[in-house]
Amino acid sequence: MTIWDGQADKTREVIMALDRRSFVKWSAASLLTLSGAVALGGCGGGADASAGAAPGGGAGEAGGSAAAGGGEISIFIWSEYLPQEILDAFRDATGNTVNMVTFTSTADMYAKVISSPEGSFDLVDADGIYVKRLIDEGYLEPLDFANIPNFKNMGAGFLGQYFDPENTYSVPYMGGTAPLCYNAATCPVPIRGYDDLFDPALANSLVLLSDFRVIMGSINKMLGFDFNETDTTKLAQTEAKLMELKPNVKLLDSDSPKTAIINGDCVAGLMYSAEVAIAMSEVPDVQVVFPEQGQYKFQDNLVIAKGTKNKQLCEEFLNYLMEPDVSALISQVFPYTNPNTAALELLGSEYTDNPAINPPQSALDKGSETLDLPSDVLDLYNDIWTRFTQ
Repeated sequence: MTIWDGQADKTREVIMALDRRSFVKWSAASLLTLSGAVALGGCGGGADASAGAAPGGGAGEAGGSAAAGGGEISIFIWSEYLPQEILDAFRDATGNTVNMVTFTSTADMYAKVISSPEGSFDLVDADGIYVKRLIDEGYLEPLDFANIPNFKNMGAGFLGQYFDPENTYSVPYMGGTAPLCYNAATCPVPIRGYDDLFDPALANSLVLLSDFRVIMGSINKMLGFDFNETDTTKLAQTEAKLMELKPNVKLLDSDSPKTAIINGDCVAGLMYSAEVAIAMSEVPDVQVVFPEQGQYKFQDNLVIAKGTKNKQLCEEFLNYLMEPDVSALISQVFPYTNPNTAALELLGSEYTDNPAINPPQSALDKGSETLDLPSDVLDLYNDIWTRFTQ
């Protein structure tokens, strides 16, 4: 049995085993193995302090909570990225409510955040390109690390990124890649790289992410161009290649592309790494493939929107999510790359050695993130994608 078998039932079982004391005061002695019940960690914060105070404390640490109950915030996050049961347990333990609102496109997330009245959002999930935009445009609150002592659990490789060099506004949440995958038992041709997706034998049998930057960036890399290519002559070649691929594409899906692989509707695809990992768990013949030219990689982060109704409660919830056992449980349900080093010790080799979740360094070295493009080039990307999806 893999750690994702019966994941929904396991999550409910774990949450039902919780009591208030196991939330409010985390104790290493109370932590059971993740294969059974888990006593989740503390949710506290600290007294109000100046932004940027140095993080510290134990592997899982809670200070004296200033949010005594009755508070309410929202988290705006990707679908299939945070178990609702975690929010329910936090509410039951603290009396504070976290409402989850999901999106299926970072572009839509950004558009809603900047177009809504200040105070409409509290916590927001954003990748690097949008963290930088939101910082530059003044839409984020600086973090008070006195309320986030568990920040110390974050791995150094996920900190100090280009979009927030001092982590003044953001904390890492999850990371991953967008590799290829295929069912070796049913796919008529073995998939070794991007070129194989164009084989006529794969007509109407591929599932791709519905993210135009990821798919077009992948085609750019296939052609030897920059993932964030801006040359219009090269992008014309990208469009031609994309149109060549179209007859083989059965489905565009960023919500749950794994479903098409698991149920056999598609035999190969390009999707997020956690989706591949779950498909591999459900169907042993599914294999992950990292193209020689490289693939999309990302780091998602949590930030606090300007004008939040309760900044300290946001920080206390961030601290709670960084508890080793809480973070590990999230990764059991949604197996993306986890930046929490203390959580990795709980997850074990079945998680850390899975290549879909934790790719080889050679694949990461060839990976590319989405970067901001000039507005006219971004318009061209959108136009090409529109023609492709018509």
